[in-house]
Amino acid sequence: MEAPLQTEMVELVPNGKHSEGPHPVTTPAAGNQRDEGPRRSGVEGEGFLQKSPGKEPHFTDFEGKTSFGVSVFNLSNAIMGSGILGLAFAMANTGIILFLFLLTAVALLSSYSIHLLLKSSGVVGIRAYEQLGYRAFGTPGKLAAALAITLQNIGAMSSYLYIIKSELPLVIQSFLNLEEETSNWYLNGNYLVILVSVTVILPLALMRQLGYLGYSSGFSLSCMVFFLIAVIYKKFHVPCPLPPHFVNVTGNISLGESIKEETHLQGETDAVAFCTPRYFTLNIQTAYTIPIMAFAFVCHPEVLPIYTELKDPSKTKMQRISNLSIAVMYVMYFLAALFGYLTFYDGVESELLHTYSKVDPFDVLILCVRVAVLTAVTLTVPIVLFPVRRAIQQMMFQSREFSWLRHALIAISLLTGINLLVIFAPNILGIFGIIGATSAPCLIFIFPAIFYFRIMPTEKEPARSTPKILALCFAVLGFLLMTMSLSFIIIDWVSGTSQHEGSH
Repeated sequence: MEAPLQTEMVELVPNGKHSEGPHPVTTPAAGNQRDEGPRRSGVEGEGFLQKSPGKEPHFTDFEGKTSFGVSVFNLSNAIMGSGILGLAFAMANTGIILFLFLLTAVALLSSYSIHLLLKSSGVVGIRAYEQLGYRAFGTPGKLAAALAITLQNIGAMSSYLYIIKSELPLVIQSFLNLEEETSNWYLNGNYLVILVSVTVILPLALMRQLGYLGYSSGFSLSCMVFFLIAVIYKKFHVPCPLPPHFVNVTGNISLGESIKEETHLQGETDAVAFCTPRYFTLNIQTAYTIPIMAFAFVCHPEVLPIYTELKDPSKTKMQRISNLSIAVMYVMYFLAALFGYLTFYDGVESELLHTYSKVDPFDVLILCVRVAVLTAVTLTVPIVLFPVRRAIQQMMFQSREFSWLRHALIAISLLTGINLLVIFAPNILGIFGIIGATSAPCLIFIFPAIFYFRIMPTEKEPARSTPKILALCFAVLGFLLMTMSLSFIIIDWVSGTSQHEGSH
C-alpha cells in the first residue's frame, strides 16, 4: 500500500503520526490553546499542528523547551559512543591519509543525509523517522525504518554494555590492587553489566522526554574529552616498540606473528619499521573500517526526536545543531584515532582502551580514563534507547494512549534482551562490523534519500531535478557500501583469517 503524497498539511496526532484517510486541516485556537479533539497515542507526546500559514508546525502536546546548547549535547552524545574506541584500529588498517579521507567523507555525507531528513519532515510536518517511511512507501516503509532503527540502536547499546562488561572488572581489579583475576562476583563482567543496567541505565531510560537527559549528555561528553586528552598524553609516554610481553591481536597477521615470535630478538631496524606510521594500507581488516566509521556517525534516529523537543524549532536551527555536533565529533574522532594509532601502530586492538592494559594494568591515568569512558557510555545508553522504544511503539501500539506501564515494560524488555546478547557476544568488533554494514547505511544513506525522493512533491522538484538525482545517487552509494562491506566481512569470517577474537 502506498501512502498519498499530498503536500498540504494533514491532521497529525502525537508522536508525529498522521491519521490514515482524508481529514480536514485543523486550525489551532487562538493563543497557545491545545487541540481539544480526541488524541491518539502519546508515545512521548509529540503532536503538532500548523501554527499559521508560512510557518513551520509546532507541538501541541507540549512546547519544546530544550535549548540550542543542550540539543547539541544530546545529539553529540548520540553520535559519540563506543565507536571512538574502534577508530584507532580502523586507522591501523587504512593508513592515516586514507582514514582522514574516509572520515571526512562519512561526516559530510551524514550532514547531507540529515539535511534530507529535515527537508522531508518539513514538507509533511512529521518528525518521526518511521512515519516519514509511512508517507513515502506506506506500511512497508514504516516497518523498514522501524526495523533499521531497532537493529542499529540495539547494536549500539550492545556495544556500550560490552564495554562495561569488559572494562569495569579491570577498573575494580585496579582499585583493589589485584594482580590476577579472582572468581569473586564483583570481578565478573556478566554480573556487573546487569547491576549497572538495573541501578543506573534503567532509571534514566524510564524518563518520558529526551530533553531531560541533556545534562547527563554534557557530563558524558566531558568524560570523552578527558579520554581524548589522556590518549594524546599517553602517546608521548608509552614506549615503542612495546614491552616483550605485548601480543598483537589486531589482525595484521604476518606482522602480528612476527611480533609474537621474535619480539625478544627484535633489533633496531625492526623497531624502526614497526614504529613508522603508514599512510595507505589495505588488508582484509580494512573491510571493517567503513562500517566502524558509519557506526560512529549514526545519530539519525535521534535527530527528529531532538528536533521535536527543541525550543523555537526550525529546520535551519536543527541543521546548525547537527552540523556543529558532527564537526565536534569529527575533530574528536580524528585526534583519538591518530594518537591512539601513533601510540601502538599495528599493535592497536579493536578496542583501544584494552590495549593500554597490556602496557601497565595499574596506570592511574588509564584507570581514570576507564572510569570516564564507562561513565560516558553508561549515560549514552538511555538516549539510544529512546528511538528503539519509539520504533516499537510505532509498530505495535500506534493508536494507543501513552501508558507508563507500557513505557517501562518496553525499556525493561529491551535492556533484558541486550544484556543477554552482551553476555554471550564473542567480541565488540563483530557488533561494529555487522550493524555498521547493514542498518547504518540504511539510516544514513538509503532511507533519507529515498524518503526525500518520494515525499518531495514533483511540482516543487521534478524527478529529474538536481536535488532528486543527487538523492538517488546518495542511496545507490549507500547500497554499494553496504554490499561491499558485508561481502568482505563474510569473506573474512569464512576464510577464518580474522584475528580479533582475542581482543577480549
